[in-house]
Amino acid sequence: MSALTIRTATTEDAQAVARVHVASWRGAYAGIVPDEVLATLDVDAREQRWHDNLADTTVHTWVAEVADRAIGFATLGPARDEDADDGDLELYAIYLSPESWGTGAARELMRTLLAEVPAAARLTLWVFADNDRARHFYKRHGLAPDGVERLEEFGGTHLTEVRYVRTGA
Repeated sequence: MSALTIRTATTEDAQAVARVHVASWRGAYAGIVPDEVLATLDVDAREQRWHDNLADTTVHTWVAEVADRAIGFATLGPARDEDADDGDLELYAIYLSPESWGTGAARELMRTLLAEVPAAARLTLWVFADNDRARHFYKRHGLAPDGVERLEEFGGTHLTEVRYVRTGA
C-alpha cells in the first residue's frame, strides 16, 4: 500500500466519504443487515447527508487517503445517549473501503481519533452484536461492552446493537 495520510475532512470530501460509507456497509454488513437494505444504499443520497455532517462544527471527521484517494473515514462528536454527561464523546462511524481492510488504515484512523479524546472523557460507540470483526477491533483499542443494548430496525428486521465504552482516567 502506498503512503497513508490521515487528515481532517471538509465538505468537499462528502462524495468520497459517501462512497466509502456505502461500500463498507455492503461489505461489512452482508449477512447482518438485510440484503434489500444494502442494495438500496445510494451514494448520491448519502453525499448530501455527509455534506451537512461535514459542515457541523460540533463533529470532527478524519479521512484516510492513499494516493489522494479516500479509503476510509472516522467521525467523533458529542455522545447522543440519554445517559451521556457533558464532555462524553461518541465514535459515530469508522469505515474503510473493503479493499483496504487489513492494511492498518483503520488502526491509524482510530489512533488519530483517540488522540483527540481528552484523557478524562468517556468515549462510547454502538456496534452490531453480530459484527465480530468490529467488536474485536474495538476491544483491541481499549473499549468494552458496558451491558447496554438497543434494537434497531432495518428493512423490517430488528438488529441488536451493543454499546462499547472507554472510560477516561
